[in-house]
Amino acid sequence: MLQLQFKPELHYFDTCREFAEQFCISADDIILTNKYIYDPFFGSMNLPAMVVYQEKFGAGEPSDVMVDAILESIEGRSCRRVIAVGGGTIIDIAKVLAVAPEGARVDDLYRDMAELRARRELVILPTTCGTGSEVTNISILNRTKLGTKMGLVSPAMFAAQAVLVPELLSTLPYGVFATSSIDALVHAVESALSPRSTPYTRIFSMKAMEMILRGYQRIRRDGPQARGPLMKDFLIASNFAGLAFGTAGCAAVHALSYPLGGTYHVPHGESNYAVFVAVLKAYRSVRNDGRLAELEEFLSAVLSCGRDEVFEQLGELLAAILPLKRLSEYGMTEQDITVFASNVLKTQQRLLGNNFVPLSEEQIAAIYASRL
Repeated sequence: MLQLQFKPELHYFDTCREFAEQFCISADDIILTNKYIYDPFFGSMNLPAMVVYQEKFGAGEPSDVMVDAILESIEGRSCRRVIAVGGGTIIDIAKVLAVAPEGARVDDLYRDMAELRARRELVILPTTCGTGSEVTNISILNRTKLGTKMGLVSPAMFAAQAVLVPELLSTLPYGVFATSSIDALVHAVESALSPRSTPYTRIFSMKAMEMILRGYQRIRRDGPQARGPLMKDFLIASNFAGLAFGTAGCAAVHALSYPLGGTYHVPHGESNYAVFVAVLKAYRSVRNDGRLAELEEFLSAVLSCGRDEVFEQLGELLAAILPLKRLSEYGMTEQDITVFASNVLKTQQRLLGNNFVPLSEEQIAAIYASRL
């Protein structure tokens, strides 16, 4: 059994200038980013690379339409490296740019996933503390014709270098911090419960959970401004969680979140948060032993509560960081419940195979109904 999959080199710099100098940015590079990120951190450096601003091609999380437009915009461009500087949207798109042959579109890549190969060297600098995908080989795109998000997965989509630069998080808005760090927590929990978890991945999962939850406790006590000195810890915790789920995978929380995000355009971390604790409670209703019992024991120590109340206490701590909305507040209706549950079973088997316990369509529908 595979114990730990980690392909990129991992680099750390305190500042963006240190990164740019060490990586010798050239005219053969494409930097994929957002203007509001690039200008304050790199704008004064006058780098010779081609800079592509994602927002010129659409708003929100990555879709097949957005990515196809970006692919068309760089056709014919000689490129040695794709350098992604951004959050999950930027990183997911950059992974596609790194493997897409000239003239290809997103649907082509999904059809020929097994044949994907690296065509450009990929360098990733995350600017949030949630995605962890700087060290994974998966890109999540909204397949607009199918009405859901789906993973594009290939060993060719690993970055050559993942680069952590805490300076990039210094201007992160509180709302993005909250949703992205909750996403990292979900990565850590789901990978810890996965049947594909190993002693190695669980080291990263548990440490990521501890760092995130301890940070949340301090923020709950001292207020949102307390996150400033903690951003390096949150960035590293997100990376730890990425290392864990890169091998062990994510599961039902992500699977159930994708129709919500794909249909109602709920940001990824927030859509995970919307069903996170409900999925854990559904697991507990089926089985309460093994990895779930270990998770409860661990959380009871971190949260200073009994095992029987860990999920309630977890929910209260998360609500202090970001209020939890009902699914109806995003637009979901009772009619969506059966449609979403069926969609999850049809399109998300890659994720559902990592569940702590199998969940039927009826159980998935019940989770949605409990949060409506």
